[in-house]
Amino acid sequence: MTRPPFEVASEADIRTVALQLGRPARNVVGIAARCVCGNPTVVATRPRLDDGTPFPTLYYVSHPAATAAISTLEATGVMPELAALLEGSMQQAYVAAHESYLADRESIEVIDEISGVSAGGMPTRVKCLHALAGHSLAAGPGVNPIGDLALARCSWSPSVCACVEYR
Repeated sequence: MTRPPFEVASEADIRTVALQLGRPARNVVGIAARCVCGNPTVVATRPRLDDGTPFPTLYYVSHPAATAAISTLEATGVMPELAALLEGSMQQAYVAAHESYLADRESIEVIDEISGVSAGGMPTRVKCLHALAGHSLAAGPGVNPIGDLALARCSWSPSVCACVEYR
């Protein structure tokens, strides 16, 4: 199996993620996207947590400014609008995004309990823009169309540093 597109997390990365989250970082296997300044933006999380719990969300947004902007976007009620796009030509691309997500996660470990389950409502719903935007940031533009739209519409940009000092 090939590894998904992320770097192994350093100890400094794990400390930064813990500060970003305000709690210990758990089961991080890599950094899937970084801020332009180099700080982690999206972590890749092991598909089974240390306590044995299956964890389908491989890509997890850790950057506080990104998380806040995506939360604000969700609060505006944009999810039904984005979900309506799945009834048209975007449906096929969204199914492909789901399959890409599953392949990335299963390249780390196959977990029978979450087989076929990706994140964010894929492949039929729009449930969590954080998961979809995290996938877009990790995989790059053009892989997850709903995640791409969420990133384009939120007030945060991956090309502009909005980090605070993490110490």
